[in-house]
Amino acid sequence: MTRMIERWFPCAEVSDACSEGWGSGNTESSLWVWFAKRPVAQAKAAVLTSLLPWPDDEAEQRNLQELVRKALTGHAAGASEIQRILDEKYGQAPRVLDPFSGRAMIPLEAGRLQAQAFGIDYSPFAALGGALLSELAFRDWSDEPALPFGEEEDGQVSLSSAGDRIVEDVASVLNEVGERFRSSMDEFYPKSHGRYPWGYLWASTLPCQECGHRFPLVGELELRRPRPNKNDDGQSFRLVADPTTGVCEAVVHDGPPTGTPTRVQAGKSKYSATGRVAVCPFCDHVHSKAVHTRLSMESLRQDKLLVAADIDEDGTKVFRPPSEKEISAAHRAAEALRAEAPFGVLPARPDEPIPDGNTWTIQSVNYGDRDYGDLCEPRQTLGLVRLARAINEIAEECLKAGISPDYARALAGYATAAMMRKIRRSTRGARLQKAGGAQVGDIFVNQSAVSFSYDWFESGLSAGPGSWESLSRQTVTALRNIRQRAAALPAAIQRGSATALPFRPGFMDAVVTDPPYDDMIDYSDSSDLFYVWAKRAMHTADPMLSMTMHPGGVQEKTDDITVKRGGSQGGDHRTQSHYDSSLARAFAEARRVVTEDGVVTIVFGHGDLEVWRRLLDAISSAGLVLTGSWPAKTEAGGASSTAANIVTTLTMACRPAPAGRSEGRLAAVEGQVKAEVKARVELWDRSGLAHTDMLMASAGPAMEVTGRYSRILDVTGDEVALERFLLVARRAVQEAADIKVVSLPLDSFDARTRFALWWVRLYGRQLAPKSELRWQVLAGELDLADVKNLLHQGDKGCRFLAAKEFKGTINPDAAVIDVALAMAKAWPDGLDAVAEVLVDAARDNDDEYLWSAINYLATRLPEGEVDVAAWNGLQRSRRGVDVAARNIAGAQIRAARDSLSDGHPTLF
Repeated sequence: MTRMIERWFPCAEVSDACSEGWGSGNTESSLWVWFAKRPVAQAKAAVLTSLLPWPDDEAEQRNLQELVRKALTGHAAGASEIQRILDEKYGQAPRVLDPFSGRAMIPLEAGRLQAQAFGIDYSPFAALGGALLSELAFRDWSDEPALPFGEEEDGQVSLSSAGDRIVEDVASVLNEVGERFRSSMDEFYPKSHGRYPWGYLWASTLPCQECGHRFPLVGELELRRPRPNKNDDGQSFRLVADPTTGVCEAVVHDGPPTGTPTRVQAGKSKYSATGRVAVCPFCDHVHSKAVHTRLSMESLRQDKLLVAADIDEDGTKVFRPPSEKEISAAHRAAEALRAEAPFGVLPARPDEPIPDGNTWTIQSVNYGDRDYGDLCEPRQTLGLVRLARAINEIAEECLKAGISPDYARALAGYATAAMMRKIRRSTRGARLQKAGGAQVGDIFVNQSAVSFSYDWFESGLSAGPGSWESLSRQTVTALRNIRQRAAALPAAIQRGSATALPFRPGFMDAVVTDPPYDDMIDYSDSSDLFYVWAKRAMHTADPMLSMTMHPGGVQEKTDDITVKRGGSQGGDHRTQSHYDSSLARAFAEARRVVTEDGVVTIVFGHGDLEVWRRLLDAISSAGLVLTGSWPAKTEAGGASSTAANIVTTLTMACRPAPAGRSEGRLAAVEGQVKAEVKARVELWDRSGLAHTDMLMASAGPAMEVTGRYSRILDVTGDEVALERFLLVARRAVQEAADIKVVSLPLDSFDARTRFALWWVRLYGRQLAPKSELRWQVLAGELDLADVKNLLHQGDKGCRFLAAKEFKGTINPDAAVIDVALAMAKAWPDGLDAVAEVLVDAARDNDDEYLWSAINYLATRLPEGEVDVAAWNGLQRSRRGVDVAARNIAGAQIRAARDSLSDGHPTLF
């Protein structure tokens, strides 16, 4: 049976639905901390089109297409008609597997389509979160005994969905956890004017290497931004150091900062050292980054409470110096932490060592942190211990009251979910965010890397941001909305390896998965911070969560299918070759467990074509061939414009490679790839894909075509690598795009200029991955030497050269782009300098290619750039440039004539 995804996919509808509203998956992703958020609209479309047939009758095809479009207007849209068709085709609920289930978005959407959904994830932390979202939320708990603790009280989490058993019970559990947590931590958070403070600003102190006094390292002094419309000048603080006592205190004041931070960027200060330096406020001694990092690595850091924050009666967050009582309470918390009882064999404070090679993922290891308990200051740690303790106590009481182990696990799991989100704002990486009226910042400011800061913000016991009350309310709201949006068959989520699936051959009707993207996210290493706390919180309700073969007690890494960023330097086994071979085994397992007429659907996105080449090699190695590939804009993108920033993903349908495929011939297959790509460009353009996205999407049709053949041979009989056809596909995108440089076809320019203008079309001044340079050069049938001096290459990628950086030689053989850059570089020196470039290049003012390229560069690069201003100025002064060039050329001719005629007057 041909599946719909092999012939059609709702690209535009998925792109639209993923951007906001129901299809974004924001509600579903808010339930559990995880790093990859698959939009539910794409998950739904991928599952639905992987299960629906593609009939021969065109009228039936159109009817099914309209049904899918309808389904992508909401969670339950078209549900009854879809279920009728699936029942008719399969005779039972079809089976769908995601072997890389993560937070289980794909199993959730399969369950909402009334399919039997199965999810596997290697991370036990992810598997628990996936179960909470797609399995435990939809099981029938109506026969469970009542909870063994009190009624809802004023100020606790309220419900608007009375009668929903699991939502009501989760709210009650969260309220009870909150009460016990506050009671156990009350003595460590003294009230101010009858209220709990909202939070506290802390900083690490280090001993000055000149005067010996300890001083706090702070990078910013502003606490709250001004609000002129409310006559609010904002608040800041300054550090006042007394050399006689060796005491450095924070003085809070209204208005902007009046002092100087102790941690400053050297390049923006009077100090000549490189990097962020630490300046002692007692003696002004400058500690270079290397020095203060070394001191921190030597465990010389000590925590200092600087500022307390309250919420006043009108809801404004106001800052003040901490009282002696508050400082004393923080010290007592450290003493109490040392006396905390263990969770079984697990010590209260996580002592699991941070595995080697985590300098990028857990950034605080660069500053001396050695285990996961080091990531929090003692009072933060004590609070998390007491939260975990409350969850365990409640789980034990539930079990004693006759509640089933599964339901106790569910209730404790949702409480743990709230606790995990609290951890996102409960380490030394949580900064004070001044936007939005002051918030506690997330520790993940760079994808999955856990940040570190010498100064950080600790949330208190109030009902403000990061509080248990706010987290509880978010958890209950998310769970209620997830359950109300659409009924679902509970999925079956378990921990396991995608390379060894626990299913018999042919058991699944479809495998739909979103595998890890190379080194983009360190799932396991980043989530270990949560895992060490989750296994403490779930110690009673889910003791199996603690079971791991890792000697350090964190999650296992042996079969982790990622590339460890920087890991190969430290001997980590998660190299590119490990990723490639493991992914191929996982795809082979997916092929094994799917029915003969089933499909393996892979959702993938990456900005680096080299990663795509390796992915497609893995698909081919697994004995699969692409039978359909469809791009959609599903991601918001990252903070940078490098390879990690994905906007478009491909949804690719694969089938087992058929037996008896014929051999292909290079020329014929190249022609087929070009024709297929060009046919898709119109569809992609209607779907709003940028040319960079089209280049990525072109890998799909290239692999669809090459998959028709057992192998492809050139004229000499040698087998051609798949890489060749990825290049052909990329060239076909450029050709189909039919780029005009003013009125001239891009293909009519010289090769070097063509490369530069196409690069500007794709990236402008943005950074692109270095690998993209290689692929662009190959696609343009050039060598790296052919594009020398056109791109600036740095550690983070490549960008188009600024004119002032251009160092090429201008002569009559110079490419158009070289002349354009040289003219912009000469522009500040006047028309004569520009004219000299034109004369050296032997080009006149009527050179259509030169002026078209200048116009194109000026319109494609960011407005306001120096180069854009120069090119615009050149176009306005074109006549003046022409006059100056003619004068220079005339003068050169006269000088040459005079030189030749000297002593030979009869020659002229």
